[in-house]
Parts: sequence; structure tokens; C-alpha cells
Amino acid sequence: MIDQEKIEKLSKTAKELVAPGKGILAADESMNTVGKRFAPINLENNEDNRRAFRHMLLTAPGESEFISGVILFDETIRQNDLSGKSFVSVMQEGGIIPGIKVDQGLADFGDRGEKTTKGLEGLSDRLKEYVSLGARFAKWRSVITISNATSPSLPSEGEELPSDGNILQNAKDLAAYALVCQQEGLVPIVEPEVLLDGNHSLQQAKDASTKILTALFNELNNAGVVLEALLLKTSMVLPGKDFGQKASAEEIAKNTLEVFNATVPHNLAGIIFLSGGQGDVEATENLNAINSQGTQPWPLTFSYARALQDAATKTWAGKPENMDQAQQVFLHRAKMNSLATFGKYTKALEEGFATASGGQASQD
Repeated sequence: MIDQEKIEKLSKTAKELVAPGKGILAADESMNTVGKRFAPINLENNEDNRRAFRHMLLTAPGESEFISGVILFDETIRQNDLSGKSFVSVMQEGGIIPGIKVDQGLADFGDRGEKTTKGLEGLSDRLKEYVSLGARFAKWRSVITISNATSPSLPSEGEELPSDGNILQNAKDLAAYALVCQQEGLVPIVEPEVLLDGNHSLQQAKDASTKILTALFNELNNAGVVLEALLLKTSMVLPGKDFGQKASAEEIAKNTLEVFNATVPHNLAGIIFLSGGQGDVEATENLNAINSQGTQPWPLTFSYARALQDAATKTWAGKPENMDQAQQVFLHRAKMNSLATFGKYTKALEEGFATASGGQASQD
């Protein structure tokens, strides 16, 4: 059992993270992933450049109007910004809640390309340290692959993926992590990401998402996790990027909400979407379409990484003289997603920003 006073405090934090008009910035890329972000701008992946990159994202003036919390990487929660002040204190003073990624990467599950996530061993002690560093919420990501017999990247023998065994194991691991988080005083974000890779259809994505979320909430219930103090970070229902036919924003919204209403308990604190390889404008448009469908039992907001960062990173390009302009580009993208949480985003707002800034609107 978890102390009731602790649960009330965690529930309050969870509500703050999904406050109206606000979303969560995912800035928890590993050092290797940051290198991929830097490659297009020909920037060396070293600690100084990573610090400057995080500074650009975490010190934008007025960011808390649109961003409620930031998921940090282990390096970043220990770092100072370019002025010498810790990133955590900068966030706290700005009214933004610090969070932390606590999983430790992927492990093979079977021989068909499926994965589980490492990090349960020693988790309690790591969480205690992160709480002492200022973290108030945490995130754990699992990845789920969809395939069929025509998928070129996976063997055709055996059952279609995701397998029932992989769905169940990831659900059990997410539930075990979530319970330890709540015991240690952190709001858990559970993230079962359905990968966009592959040639699966919209219907296949819907079917897989339904199975994944059904298993997840069964295991959360079995573990005794308190849903009022937990957030779900999940994929929109999307066809695979190699399917050959894109779904409309309205189709994505309809199918995503049908999955949620069939699987997600109404007492969950909130749902935050990952962008999962969508373009920045595309992710905003789809979020807007979902929130244009009327009131739902849960807040539906965003927790994007690339879809918030990409245009700003290209504008910054590692050059100090571009920092202010890059932050304005970042704030524009955050504002667009904030409007989308109310179903009030329009493409004209992109054009207006491009005209005012003398640049171009973000591209898909």
C-alpha cells in the first residue's frame, strides 16, 4: 500500500502536468540520440554542445505558459545552464516541473526483432537519488513493433507481431516500474510506444493498440498502481510509414479515441501523446483533430521531442548568435501545440509566424 498523503501529492502533480493548454517537453534523448540531432547541423556531439542545446530548450522566456514539465536525461538533471545555474533550479524558478527518464535501454525479446526495456534492477535506489536532485515525475518507455507476413524487415514465419508474450511482458514491466515510482514519490509516465516503422495499416495499428492498452491497464490494476497519480504517454493510431497511404487527421482522431474509450479507465490522470516520427506540423494537426472531437474523460495533451525541437535546432545550428531566434521558433511550436489541446489550432497561424519572423513555417 502507498501512503494516502503521498498519493494525494502525486495526484496533484499529475494534474499540474496536464493542466489546460500545457504539455510536456521530452528532452531526455541519450547522448547517442543527441548525436543524431546534431548530425544535420554538423555539430560535434560533446558535453558543451549538449549543454548549449538544453539551454536553448529549457531557458526560453515564458516557456511555462505552454510547457508544464520537462523529461530530462541523467546528464541534464546534473548539469548547469550556460550562466552556471542548474537546469533544475532554472525550471523550478520558472514554474516548470522537472522529470527524469529512468529506463536503461532495450533488450531482445525472442528472435523476431521484439524488445523489452531494461532498468528494473536497482530502480528504487536510482529514484531516491533523482528525487534528491529535484525530479517529481519519471518516464519509462517500451517499444512495440507491428508486422505482417509482407513486412520486409522481419521474418515471415510465426505469428504476426506484436506477439501476445511481448505485449504482456512490457505491460508487466511498465506496471512494476510505475508502482516503484509511486512508492518513492514520483508520478510515473508509462509509455508503450507503437513504432511507426513498417507497412501496417491503420486498422492493424488500432487492433495492436487496443491489445497493448488492455494488457497495460490489467497489469497496472494487478500491481496496485493508483491511476489518479499516473500518466499514459502513447502513440496516436497511425498507419506505418511504409504503408503507402496516409490517414487523414480526422481518421487518426476517430480511431485513436475509439481505442481509448474501449481501453482506458476514466480515473486516469491524463493522456499525453508522443510524436513518434511525425513531422512537427503534422503532429500538431493530429493533436488538434483529436481535441476537436469534444470533451473526453481525460485531458489529452502532448509530450513531444523532435516535433517540438527540430525547427528550433535547425535555427540554432550550434551558434550562440542564433540562440534568441531559435528560442522564439521553439516557443512558437509550443504555442501551436498548446492551441491544439483546445482544438483551436489553424494552419494560418504557421503562415502568420513565418511572415512575422521573416522565415518559413515549420515543414512536415
